[in-house]
Amino acid sequence: MPDVIAHERDELPGDNVPGESDRRLRYFMTIAALGSMSKAADELGISQPSLSRQISVLETYLGQPVFERTGRGVVLTSVGEELYWATASGFKLIDDAVAKVRDMNTVIRGSLKIAAVHTLTYYLLGDLVSVVAHEGHGANLQLMGRSSPEVVDLVASGKAELGFVYDSAVAVSGLTSIDLFEDEMCLIVRAEHESRDTVDIWNERQRLVVFPAHYALRKMLQHAKLDYVASAETDTVDAALEMVSAGMGTCLLPSRIPDRLLADYKLRKVAIAGPQLARKVVAIHKEGRRLSPLAALALGIAHRLSRRAPE
Repeated sequence: MPDVIAHERDELPGDNVPGESDRRLRYFMTIAALGSMSKAADELGISQPSLSRQISVLETYLGQPVFERTGRGVVLTSVGEELYWATASGFKLIDDAVAKVRDMNTVIRGSLKIAAVHTLTYYLLGDLVSVVAHEGHGANLQLMGRSSPEVVDLVASGKAELGFVYDSAVAVSGLTSIDLFEDEMCLIVRAEHESRDTVDIWNERQRLVVFPAHYALRKMLQHAKLDYVASAETDTVDAALEMVSAGMGTCLLPSRIPDRLLADYKLRKVAIAGPQLARKVVAIHKEGRRLSPLAALALGIAHRLSRRAPE
C-alpha cells in the first residue's frame, strides 16, 4: 500500500514541474505567517482562488489538511504546525544563502576610494588592494597616496570613503578612528657603511633625510625632540631612499618597510636603541555614515593584514 500511495502522489498535477513544490511551500509559509488566505493572496500578488487551489494540491499530496478555516481566517492544524517548523529552518538557510550572494554582488558592482599616507603604500596598501580586488571579485578601487592632513581632508570631505593615517593626524571632528597597529620606526642606512644592529639615535646627533614639516613622520621627530640635522627634504619614500643610498644621510622609516625594497637601494634597517619611536596607524571614515559593503570588506582585510609581523 505505501508504494501505491507514493505512486499516486507522484502523479498529482504539477508535482513534477521543477519549483512547484517549493512555490506551494512558500505560499503555505506566507498564509501561516499572516493567518489569512486573502491577506496572503494580496502579499503574493495572486488571486485568492488560485492560492486556495495551490494549498489544496499541497494538502492532497500530504493526505491531511494543513489549515483549519475559522471566522477570522485560518490556523495551522497539528500537521501544519509540524510542516511549518520543519520548512522554516530550511527556507531560512536558503534565504540566508541568497542574501549572502546578493551582498557579494553588491560588493562586485561597487567602487571604493581609499586615501592613505605615502609610507603605508609600501607595506600595507599594496597587499590590501590586492586582497580586496580578489575577495571583492574585481571591484573598482582607487588608491590616493597623500600627506596625513590631506588624507584626513579627503575622508572628511567625502572624496574618499576610507582613509589610513597616523593617529596623530586625526584632529578633525566628525571622523571615526579605528586602531590597526603600532608602527615602530627604524633607521635606514647604507648596508655597506653600517654594520651595527642597533644605533643610539638619542645620544648621537643624526644627519637625516626628512619629510616636509606637515608630514606625521616629521612631526614625530619634533615631538620627540631628537637632535638631528636635516641634510635633505623630500615628500616621497622613493626619493628619501635614493638620497640615503647616495650618501646624503640616513632616514627614519617604519620597520614594516619591506627588506626587498631596501635591497634595491643597497640599504638595510637598523633597530633604534633605547626609547622607541612609534606611531599608531588607524583607519578613518566619516562618523555616522554606514560603510559600503566594499569599504567594510576593505576594513576587515586591513585588520587581518595588520596582525602580520613586520619583515
